[in-house]
Amino acid sequence: MVSLPFRLTRGRALRGAAAGLVVLGLLVWWLAPIGPASPSGSVTFSTGVTTGVYQRYGTLLKEDLARDLPRVSVDLRDSEGSQQNLARVATGEADFTIATADAVAKYRKDSLPGAAGLRGCARLYDDYVQLVAAKSAGIGSVRELRGKKVGVGQKGSGVRLLAERILSAAGLDPERDISPVPAGIDTMPGLLEEGKLDAFFWSGGLPTAAVQELSARFDIRLVPLDAALIEKLHASGGEDARYYRSAEIPADAYDGIRSTAPVPTVAVANLLVTNDGIDPDLVEGFTHTVIKSRDRIGHQVHPAQLVDLRTAIYTDPLKLHEGATRYYQSVKP
Repeated sequence: MVSLPFRLTRGRALRGAAAGLVVLGLLVWWLAPIGPASPSGSVTFSTGVTTGVYQRYGTLLKEDLARDLPRVSVDLRDSEGSQQNLARVATGEADFTIATADAVAKYRKDSLPGAAGLRGCARLYDDYVQLVAAKSAGIGSVRELRGKKVGVGQKGSGVRLLAERILSAAGLDPERDISPVPAGIDTMPGLLEEGKLDAFFWSGGLPTAAVQELSARFDIRLVPLDAALIEKLHASGGEDARYYRSAEIPADAYDGIRSTAPVPTVAVANLLVTNDGIDPDLVEGFTHTVIKSRDRIGHQVHPAQLVDLRTAIYTDPLKLHEGATRYYQSVKP
């Protein structure tokens, strides 16, 4: 039997070992995840009333989150609006929500439970206050609501907060000078048609589907909120009133309302809100999807078209969550 030279045997052994390491490396590469692990688990997104913009936006966003964060299960939870939404996120009943900046400021000013832990993810779009009146009621200003039946929003809504402040700015007591009806956008249009309301307050993106549908079947008008009223609103609303700005509802915002000129009103920004206990990787992914999904969602929920990466970081009065900051840094030019 002929023995192979030692160096030849050793060479083959080294080549075999190297090949084994390559195979092992490929196997590890194939089995191991590339980059950081995708967030996983279940989250609750507190939205709004069933026919409102928050709910429609949340429903469409959930579809995009399912694609971008496949290991995260998103549960949508109806709410009365901004004030209830903030209470849920601040106390851990929900993980994400949408709320108006004035409602956030009030929640923090009142030092309500969990207020210090609230964090921003993105500035979304502006809500426009819409004082909708039956045309037959002949209401031409907020002061002319005296003695009328007025929908003022549900107790936990941002609409209620705004309605009471606007009424007060106009010199009306929200409890005594009108007959306040605590209802949401899901029921107020029907109540107006039935004569159970003379007018109602709503704060939402343009156009709001429920108002659009109402305008197609019932004669309504949008009551102007003029500059003088907004000045009084700023003067009487405290620090959080600074989040209100003068705006106009375009004359063609609603097909069924015959208007020859824009209607002056009040606008306030909506924020995507979370709390400081939420996983930064999850918040980063959530924020990424919100920005990326703007155009798709905007085809069905028109206000979403206004979500803009350049302004999304301005979540005052809330600090950005660590995960949101990480996302904006990753896309910074």
